[in-house]
Amino acid sequence: MTDHAIRTVAELEARYSEPGQASLAKEVDYLHPLYRAFVEASPFCLLSTVAEGMAECSPRGDAPGFVKVLDERTLLLPDRRGNNRIDSLRNIVEDPRVGLLFLVPGVEETLRVAGTAIVSTDPALIARCTVDGKAPATVLVIAVRSVFFQCARALVRSRLWDPQAQVERKALPTPGAILAALTQDGIDGRAYDADLPQRIRQTLY
Repeated sequence: MTDHAIRTVAELEARYSEPGQASLAKEVDYLHPLYRAFVEASPFCLLSTVAEGMAECSPRGDAPGFVKVLDERTLLLPDRRGNNRIDSLRNIVEDPRVGLLFLVPGVEETLRVAGTAIVSTDPALIARCTVDGKAPATVLVIAVRSVFFQCARALVRSRLWDPQAQVERKALPTPGAILAALTQDGIDGRAYDADLPQRIRQTLY
């Protein structure tokens, strides 16, 4: 079989035309006030980190503005309750490089942020990210290195915000069904699914 893999940057660039002026002009190394508006309106972002030998991506979400803007070069991302795998945090301790992709419901442009992060236990920062008296265990302090908006093509093609494109939940396996299959019924899938809604409500923060 012929190897069609691209091995060099030169080969890659030969497959594409030069980026347009706007594609380059939109990138800055700080959080411009117009970009800050996206962060403060966003209830959801994807956090990418670098693991040994691979990259990983994790969802983060809360009320709009849950990612705090400390200043034009610094963001605060609280680590809300989760499954305690702390994969992303482990990665950041080993390699501080991170990427963020902010989404705003109904808005087809997204915001990309790249930089480095540290995992902080600073009481003042934790207090700033506390919700209803519930403090995060830690806060990511993200030093911004690159910010730009991503054009709408991906969300337009995917129809992400189109109600007619929504998938019924029953069309896909439930978490319990997946766990039951992977553990050969070592985990009771039906019981897991039955308990899940209440467990989520009780452990949001």
